[in-house]
Amino acid sequence: MRAFWTLVHRYLGLLTAGFLFISGVTGAIISWDHELDDLLNPHLMEAHTPGTPQPALELAKQVEARYPQVLVSYIPIQIEQGEAIAFGISPRVDPASGKLFEPGFNQVFVDPVSGAELGKREWGAVWPITKETFVSFLYRLHYTLHIPEMWGIDRWGLWLMGGIAMIWVVDSFVGFYLTLPLRRKGAAKPWLQRWKPAWKVRWNGGSNKLNFDLHRAFSLWTWILLIILSFTAFSLNLYSEVFYPVMSKISKVTPTPFDVRPMADIHKPFAPKVEYASVIETATKEAVRRKWEEPVGAVFYTNAFNVYGVSFYKPGDDHGSGGVGPAYLYYDGADGKLLGERLPWKGTAADIFVQAQFPLHSGRILGLPGRILISLMGVVVAMLSVTGVIIWWRKRASRVVTAERRAGDLVEA
Repeated sequence: MRAFWTLVHRYLGLLTAGFLFISGVTGAIISWDHELDDLLNPHLMEAHTPGTPQPALELAKQVEARYPQVLVSYIPIQIEQGEAIAFGISPRVDPASGKLFEPGFNQVFVDPVSGAELGKREWGAVWPITKETFVSFLYRLHYTLHIPEMWGIDRWGLWLMGGIAMIWVVDSFVGFYLTLPLRRKGAAKPWLQRWKPAWKVRWNGGSNKLNFDLHRAFSLWTWILLIILSFTAFSLNLYSEVFYPVMSKISKVTPTPFDVRPMADIHKPFAPKVEYASVIETATKEAVRRKWEEPVGAVFYTNAFNVYGVSFYKPGDDHGSGGVGPAYLYYDGADGKLLGERLPWKGTAADIFVQAQFPLHSGRILGLPGRILISLMGVVVAMLSVTGVIIWWRKRASRVVTAERRAGDLVEA
């Protein structure tokens, strides 16, 4: 039985090693995505014009007037001193072709006082990789590998990496099982005593022993974190395909408008009949009625679902308590009616479990220490991938040498 699970671990490990190496390295870096982006792109992130900022909605109208082929789809309302305002952009439909324009950018950075454009970029662009797109390139590489759209479907990368994460979960349990010592009657040492060496690294035992111990011991010491990372990677990548449907069967999950509304054809998006100002006013009144202290932090519109989302947070706290994000109110883009809400760390047990997936995966649930830990875990995952392949390669080379020697002995005989 143990020989069978050894084979399972070997080939599942080989199947996932390359993907996990990429995810580990990129994950270690993107734990600091905002800080790195700010460091690389101060010309986009900083604004130095003295004076009173213009209203964010007015600045958004200026962007749309400058680029008639786009719709401003994300507007930060909270403007912090010395920072640029970053608008999210969605393309409009080209009347001539009936398809979406391709503006070549999806973010525009504006000085909130002067209204001057500081720059624009395509977040998540594959090529060319510039300092403006470097962080977002790594971010999308982490969970999609930038696998392109095929046959009208752009989720192949999500599905692939979600599948790799599912295999990773299984392989983590198999690997743990293989570290356990065999139960033997009459063994000289107790079972736990015989398991103890698996947790140690023989630093002076030679390269083969060191490589094997690094793989085994680090897998054991970080096993709980590996399970958390692999499971949350699966849940985030295959949320709508597997995770949400299964969770809905097990427990009561409060659906968002994005869970129940049909998605529009990519080249036939919805057009809002209600303006941003009206939605913000309605949401502000609702927040006052609920006695929320946080002001409107940002507002977005998704033309794929015809839904507005209004978030509430204080300046600098857009990640919310425990990294779960701010509270949201959702409104219909057709008539402005309230569609639902998302309240951080509130709802059914299933709601809270669903909300916890990204904070757990990113480490933000523990704040700065959690992010440091997840960054280190990215290095560990990459190291386990490399050491696992080395173990396989050396054993394979040993088997080849042994087979050649046996063949030579037979010839001589």
